[in-house]
Amino acid sequence: MLDVTRQVTRDVVAPRADAIAETGEFPWDVYKTFCDIGLVGLPVPKEYGGVGAGVLLQCLLAEEVAKECSVCASLIAGPSLASYPIVLAGTEDQKARLLPRLATGELQAAFALTEPEAGSDVSGLRTRAVRDGDGWVIHGQKCFITRGNIAGLLVVFAKTDPDAFGLSGISAFLVERDPAAPPPGLVVDRLERKMGQEASPTAALTFDGLRVGADCLLGEEHGGMRALRTLYKTRPLAAAVALGIATGAYDHARRHLTQRRQFGQPLAEFQGLQFMVADMAIAIEAARRLVYHAATVVDRDGVGAESLVAMAKVFATDTAMRVTTDAVQLLGGYGYLRDFPVERRMRAAKLYQIVEGTNQIQRHIVAKHAFAEVTA
Repeated sequence: MLDVTRQVTRDVVAPRADAIAETGEFPWDVYKTFCDIGLVGLPVPKEYGGVGAGVLLQCLLAEEVAKECSVCASLIAGPSLASYPIVLAGTEDQKARLLPRLATGELQAAFALTEPEAGSDVSGLRTRAVRDGDGWVIHGQKCFITRGNIAGLLVVFAKTDPDAFGLSGISAFLVERDPAAPPPGLVVDRLERKMGQEASPTAALTFDGLRVGADCLLGEEHGGMRALRTLYKTRPLAAAVALGIATGAYDHARRHLTQRRQFGQPLAEFQGLQFMVADMAIAIEAARRLVYHAATVVDRDGVGAESLVAMAKVFATDTAMRVTTDAVQLLGGYGYLRDFPVERRMRAAKLYQIVEGTNQIQRHIVAKHAFAEVTA
């Protein structure tokens, strides 16, 4: 599958990357191609029509696409974030009803967790789901929801026991809707204007008395933490996308330095610039090893994965930010122009230091485990 993805990246994604960034329009043509070759069904088990790919393979494929276009890479990473909750916590009926459609891409899903007052602090969720007869009524707001305007399925996290301590009173709900005609009680408030990845829409949602059936509860009541385990499987994917962004910028910068001449010689002959490129290469290779190792541990048994995944996410995304910034510098004035692809990679890299848990939160996770080893 890696060979097929490389070919599609070369033949379909690369020629479209600049236009996708320029227009800011969701790349439906690329999405259809990804559906046709199975890339949107990677996390879905084979028995439900998916590929059943492990996290490592998903990272390899996402990285490959991200070398050319991070928006297109998010078409791989995004479905995993919204499909894994069903794989991990769904009932057999929910899996049989939804996973085959997610595997083919007929149904797009969005992960609706973040709120204006609850991002890093998930326990601060204010969205409420209250029992009403044989169903539920949902009230609250969600923000920064990737593809929240076009997804036909929302995985919505809400408090079902407001008096419970910490995360224990949270449940997850599966909300199906027609994106063209949202049901009463669900409003797409706005699409955010962003620094980068404009073609991957980010929506703010309001739930104002949205009624859902009892069968929309994902898994058990107050069992939302099981669905939230998704994040330990998808954070390596965010790191892999960042790794691809860094590699794409590095490759472009190297080509530029060999082609552009100053003072009678190629820029690649100047030692100061050579050292910058060497540092980029070292950081990328170190990040790649850490990301692959974390993904392998997640696939194997998950023991010890939490800290490793956090390390990989921090190191790979910080590396992407540093490498893309240096790539802009290496291109000089050209690096600051939108006619050259390194500036869009720098803008995209910034996002990945924030999404899937900010790097400050990831460092907190690493520190927690580091001190736990001392006291054990």
